Amino acid sequence: MERSSISLLDATLDLLLPASCVGCGLGHAQLCGPCRALLEAAEPHRARPAHPPPGLPEVYAALPYGGEVRQALLAHKERGALRLAPPLGRALAGAVRAAVPVEPGCARPLLLVPMPSAAHATRARGHDPTTRLARAAAGALRGARIPARVVPALRHVRAVADQAGLDAAARRRNLRGALGVDRRGRDLRSGHVLLVDDLVTTGASLAEAARALSEAGADVLAAAVVAATAKR
Repeated sequence: MERSSISLLDATLDLLLPASCVGCGLGHAQLCGPCRALLEAAEPHRARPAHPPPGLPEVYAALPYGGEVRQALLAHKERGALRLAPPLGRALAGAVRAAVPVEPGCARPLLLVPMPSAAHATRARGHDPTTRLARAAAGALRGARIPARVVPALRHVRAVADQAGLDAAARRRNLRGALGVDRRGRDLRSGHVLLVDDLVTTGASLAEAARALSEAGADVLAAAVVAATAKR
């Protein structure tokens, strides 16, 4: 679906199902004009945690995590505000292009590998938010004549504890050896491999994902996220 059609659909649904903006709480749209403009005006930048874990690839973020951006990501991820995927995906696409600058019409595709959600989390939410954002980003890239596709090759091979409240060292211990690569990993030798996620905090999840992909023979060039928390 073209971006103009999506915008028209959003406007129609906002009229039929009026709601306050998920970003600022004002207006009568799921995402008001100023908050949408904030996402559209993203200026991707390199984002590096204060104490990066070993093996963390270079990470590029579209936006800082906070305020309206934080609220939009939480609404999409936890409250099923699925119409936020296109604008968030376009922001993610900008971070992808910053991470691996390629020209339109390049021969080798960008292969976006989303961070996997645990099966129980996907069931509880009713969708896989990171994969949805990755697909929206890939669509935006293809719209700019940059070949891109999503390869959801990562999977959990053991249970992990909830990351909330864990410091950087505890997150690394919690995630060590938690991810593996399924048979779709064979497709990752045909293009430029990038990890994608909605958010980077300590970088522990991305470092573990890069380890699993590297051990499976993939060359991870970088990671791209919608937002990055401030260094602490």
